[in-house]
Amino acid sequence: MTQPTRDSEYLSTLERGLSVLRAFSRERAEMTLSEMAAATGLSPAVARRCLHTLVELGYVAKREKRFLLTAEVMSFASAYLESMNLEQVVRPHLQSVRDETGDSSSLAVFSDPDVLYLLHVSTNRMVRLAAGVGTRFPAHATSLGRILVAHRPREFIDAYVKNTVIERFTDKTIVDRKRLAQILKKAAQNDYASIQDELDYGIVSVAVPIRAGNGEVIAAINCSTATSRVEPEEMLDTRLPVLRRAAREIEIELQRYPMLVNSITAAADS
Repeated sequence: MTQPTRDSEYLSTLERGLSVLRAFSRERAEMTLSEMAAATGLSPAVARRCLHTLVELGYVAKREKRFLLTAEVMSFASAYLESMNLEQVVRPHLQSVRDETGDSSSLAVFSDPDVLYLLHVSTNRMVRLAAGVGTRFPAHATSLGRILVAHRPREFIDAYVKNTVIERFTDKTIVDRKRLAQILKKAAQNDYASIQDELDYGIVSVAVPIRAGNGEVIAAINCSTATSRVEPEEMLDTRLPVLRRAAREIEIELQRYPMLVNSITAAADS
């Protein structure tokens, strides 16, 4: 296949450095040089130079032969949240959802093939899958991901259903591609998506879209709780109206912050 033409200003060295930062995860909190090279597809020599540069800058630490992130990387998230006023614009509405329902509530965007959490308001209840700013989950197994994919153009949805790796997390996870396509179509028609026990057992959630002024879906919000607290039917009856009200309020707020809308849209399109 023909490789896409890069802009003449494109810095491949920066791309490699960022790929090293992004390679760390819950499952790969620490890595040796060889593990990092395997995770990023970089040669050991390039991975070593990237790692040592990031160590020098304070974003990565080295303990014996293993590398790990430092708290300094949080400055990137803080800069985004502060410069875009995301906390002030959205968090009060997620807190209202949490206070009214007793469920955790989140705002996320689509980051192919995942959903990327931008804000999360939690409850005091213990859950097996914790979410926070920067958390990523596969879109196909989440209510947030499904409603975001469902409102993409038809060509995109067809390609997503055909090509995305559909991992099974529980025996309830929908992995049949034809059935997933039907679920996405129904989600677009109903303007909400819900899941139960698909990302992990004991979790039920429902999500609705957030639209920009032109009607484009740019993000989504959800409520998530334990199946021991509420049946799926009750979840829709009691949580959906609360979420839709919060979504409308967020959309009204976003009209005052076009820079934030542009930022979220750019994330959704990337």
